[in-house]
Amino acid sequence: MVNADPPVTVPLLQMQGIVKEFPGARALDGVDLEILPGEVHCLLGQNGAGKSTLIKVLAGAHQPDEGQILLDGEPISISDPVASLRHGVATMYQELDVVDGLTVAENVYLGHELATLGFSQRREAVRRTREILRRLGHSEITPGMEVGRLSAAGKQIVSMARALSHDARVIVMDEPSAVLDSEEVGNLFRVVKELTAAGVAVVYISHRLEEIREIGDRITVLKDGRTVGQNLPVSETPTAQLITLMTGRSVEYVFPDSDAPAEGTPVVLEVDGLALRGVFRDVSVQVRAGEIVGLAGLVGSGRSEILETVYGARRASAGTVRVDGKRLRAGSVASAVDAGIGLAPEERKSQGLLLDEPVYRNITLSTFARFARGGFLDERAERTAAQEQADALDLRPAGVDRAARTLSGGNQQKAMLARWLVHGCRVLLLDEPTRGVDVGARAEIYALVRALADQGAAVLVVSSEIPEVLGLADRVLVISEGRVVHEGPAVSIDEHGVLDLVMEGSVA
Repeated sequence: MVNADPPVTVPLLQMQGIVKEFPGARALDGVDLEILPGEVHCLLGQNGAGKSTLIKVLAGAHQPDEGQILLDGEPISISDPVASLRHGVATMYQELDVVDGLTVAENVYLGHELATLGFSQRREAVRRTREILRRLGHSEITPGMEVGRLSAAGKQIVSMARALSHDARVIVMDEPSAVLDSEEVGNLFRVVKELTAAGVAVVYISHRLEEIREIGDRITVLKDGRTVGQNLPVSETPTAQLITLMTGRSVEYVFPDSDAPAEGTPVVLEVDGLALRGVFRDVSVQVRAGEIVGLAGLVGSGRSEILETVYGARRASAGTVRVDGKRLRAGSVASAVDAGIGLAPEERKSQGLLLDEPVYRNITLSTFARFARGGFLDERAERTAAQEQADALDLRPAGVDRAARTLSGGNQQKAMLARWLVHGCRVLLLDEPTRGVDVGARAEIYALVRALADQGAAVLVVSSEIPEVLGLADRVLVISEGRVVHEGPAVSIDEHGVLDLVMEGSVA
């Protein structure tokens, strides 16, 4: 294990020799973590390395089988999430943990409602929520809004506000920037710096190494449930060393080679004048067999809504969608799926997967009719078909009987791709295909997407990471304020050019 010199400052929190076993798997195998007051401590590792399990132990959601947790040098017991908060540890999970039917203020103080003599202090909760939102730079989100009406980014802000509503000494942030645009990330970093200046420790988990460079102080790296690098100074640790520690090999962000389809290649997906009132307008694009087209733009530009409207999950207010020349019914997912369109949504855990169902059922979800025998599902045929695709995509662990929630983020995304491979889709819509996916799995997913295109699929991809769009796509549409402001080959524009177009479009 790589270990830097021990710090002089007395640790605020220590996790020593943490072991956690699940049936058939040892998720944590003696992990150590040491957090100093007022620092941003970055926790890195591939999906499946043990990061989520470790923070769930700290949050009281899991009980360790071995090891101890110390606060100010004294052993403590964290038996449940309430105990974790009582010890001053607030956790903001990657999976959005808000309740759609409640207001913003009710979500922020859920579980620790303000009360005096048994009477709820709703007015005070509203006041404090408004102040926290102002501090986060999001006063446009009001305490009385229903959370279910907010975007994924808005819900993430509410989750942050909840963490800040506690008088926490340690705040754990699991992929907090995953659904935020660059301005929102700037606000997040400003708040993090305010917290650490006041002595609060922040445990920051992110797959974006450029964020680690900007906000982090020290790094701990996990691999296969073990600590392989501890207390590494951010400023003194090369990126290549971090990647090697995480993966055991040298990995770069490598995009597979491709040749854009020839001009005469058949058009598979044709979108003409598509509009969704109040969100986007006059979007037209053709995607040929074997072509990957990227949609670049900031969060809130309408990118995701374009994919959802093509898929029929939203009813277009104008325009048409055709697959192989056949016009689809507006607002009909069944029409889209029958035509061979598949969608891997941004929020795969809440919108794409049945987390408590087995992996094979998630893979065959859109193809049940194929496995129907006399009105009943043939589970053996389901398993066989799912296992073939799991093997082809190198899904890990390989077995398809385990619950989908036990898979890492990268392997959950593979399961989503496997679903549409079984279905034999002609058009693949990908929304944030590598969100929450580690650097090792990214290259695998890029290769899988390119392989699908090479087999004749038309791919339309959305990503918040502009280099990802430019590296993966053959052609790029830049979206700003709900309209297309640029279309051209991906090689003809760089990240700065995209941002310039986005900013120009937003003030036009």
